[in-house]
Amino acid sequence: MNQRPAALRTGDTVGIIAPASPPDELKLAKGIAFLESLGLKVKKGKYIDCRYGYLAGHDHERVEDIHHMFQDPEVKAVICACGGYGTGRIAEAIDYDLIRRNPKIFWGYSDITFLHMAIQQQTGLVTFHGPMLSSDVGHDDVHPYTKDTFLQLFTPKAFTYARHLSPLHTFYHGTASGEITGGNLALIVTTLGTPFEIDTKGKLLFIEDIDEEPYKIDRMMQHLKSAGKLDDAAGFIIGDFHQCEPKKKEQSLTLEQLWETYIVPQQKPALGGFRIGHSSPNFAIPIGVQATLDATGKKLHISPGVAAKEAIK
Repeated sequence: MNQRPAALRTGDTVGIIAPASPPDELKLAKGIAFLESLGLKVKKGKYIDCRYGYLAGHDHERVEDIHHMFQDPEVKAVICACGGYGTGRIAEAIDYDLIRRNPKIFWGYSDITFLHMAIQQQTGLVTFHGPMLSSDVGHDDVHPYTKDTFLQLFTPKAFTYARHLSPLHTFYHGTASGEITGGNLALIVTTLGTPFEIDTKGKLLFIEDIDEEPYKIDRMMQHLKSAGKLDDAAGFIIGDFHQCEPKKKEQSLTLEQLWETYIVPQQKPALGGFRIGHSSPNFAIPIGVQATLDATGKKLHISPGVAAKEAIK
């Protein structure tokens, strides 16, 4: 069983880092103000304001911020400001023993998927695929559900995602249980052949993406299939694929056709329509916890991602 980090309490300090691309300063400030409205104190990474092309500082600087936040006893959670690109460049330089010795909440999505996979494979720590400060919370029109999803960090409580939250579509009926794994499809594929390769055996594979035309998604799904990752999975959670429509519809397959090609033949429970990922609202889910996917009943029951502090002493 994977290790769940300790739940937050009002007054706790959380660390903010940018392990990929640089955040928008104004949106980040709004995101930090939101965390403070939850009763949290905020500590920014030393290099979060750095710029190195499309990266938030040099690789060693971004790694240093990760290490510092996990090592700092005051910091109870590490929250990513935004995604973009760059986590794959630093995964091999991270001290995973340090993270294992100092398990904390780690939160983000999109390019952060690579770190979710790396931390999961190297430490067994439950992490959170959730909305980020600059990318999501810092927007003026942020959905209330996106804000509310942070509350799961304060209380060990199971969560059921059902049709009252968004329309859900069954691609293959049935029920399956297993750990949740996955995240951004493009980043999942980039883990293949690395020490941080995604493990889907007996697990519920979650996928989402943004700004990828169907032919690119086709390529990535074929890659996962050829690598045996679809065969290994127990079921499929299909999140939001925002702005993934083809530029030339008459010369393209649809996303639904791709799911019919790659997901349905697996004959395993598969449910789509989850507003998880590049969507509004953007619901957070813990990676590495047990869950039950009921594709027939159109619901996903997820175990708590955090543990009561008393339970881990």
